[in-house]
Amino acid sequence: MAPAAPASATKCSSGIVISVLLPLALLMAAAGTSSAQLSTGFYSSSCPGVYDAVKSVVQSAVASEQRMGASIVRLFFHDCFVQGCDASLLLDDTPSFQGEKMANPNNGSVRGFEVIDAVKSAVEKVCPGVVSCADILAIAARDSVVILGGPTWDVKVGRRDSTTASFSGANNNIPPPTSGLANLTSLFAAQGLSQKDMVALSGAHTIGQARCTNFRAHVYNDTNIDGSFARTRQSGCPRSSSGSSGDNNLAPLDLQTPTVFDNNYYKNLVCKKGLLHSDQELFNGGATDALVQSYASGQSEFFSDFVTGMVKMGDITPLTGSGGQIRKNCRRVN
Repeated sequence: MAPAAPASATKCSSGIVISVLLPLALLMAAAGTSSAQLSTGFYSSSCPGVYDAVKSVVQSAVASEQRMGASIVRLFFHDCFVQGCDASLLLDDTPSFQGEKMANPNNGSVRGFEVIDAVKSAVEKVCPGVVSCADILAIAARDSVVILGGPTWDVKVGRRDSTTASFSGANNNIPPPTSGLANLTSLFAAQGLSQKDMVALSGAHTIGQARCTNFRAHVYNDTNIDGSFARTRQSGCPRSSSGSSGDNNLAPLDLQTPTVFDNNYYKNLVCKKGLLHSDQELFNGGATDALVQSYASGQSEFFSDFVTGMVKMGDITPLTGSGGQIRKNCRRVN
């Protein structure tokens, strides 16, 4: 018989200690996709200066507004879940072209496009016409995580930029904040990401802010939420959504360290202090509870699995070779 797994405990601010037995192995299906065409050395001779150029602009942007780091990570996520990581999200609408920016998950919500524009300009100065906007987004997302205290990794590059976008894909593929565990799992599985990848990638909510319109129902209607936490969030998010009453009022996704990339997001979930309904679904008596508890007690395990998830997400159906193009301006096709 295998020895008993060690108990792990997370202290909630109420003084309650929640203990669970961690299984020795968390066996999650790994149905990921990979792309042999992407490589970490793709620009080693054609544009070795790309990484310094990206990092310099991202560092400056995050120094000006720490929330921007989270916004850039989210741009990458919302891009990769629609047509793969192809910078389709960056394309502006025109009278003859419908992009993804006005789709429900993005409209009035995704931000940071001007930072990506600034990165693109800096990269073009170093090596014009070489680096795709899709790769710039992937590198900028990594840099954002690192700048805010998270793990680093070598970004696979070699993606090309799409000439198309999918408004319907943006509306249907990106998990809404009202999602239950089954829906979350299925939307991630559709992108070749396992439930373990999903829980690890959700840890990006250790940084950033959410709008009242996205957490109102959770803090007023759900029962799987700490009472005092719910009242605190209600104070900045009026119950009525008539007109636009408070819809854009912001609250931190991680109430403890909203501008530090750490594992406090999971500690919050164990204490029933997830801001979004979809966050708390990861620790609500279901199949992902043990993994949340494991990340809450072990930041290095979270960091390792987060990196694995980010690399897998970056591999989602990229355009390579002669597919797509290298956009001169990330907002429009050449």
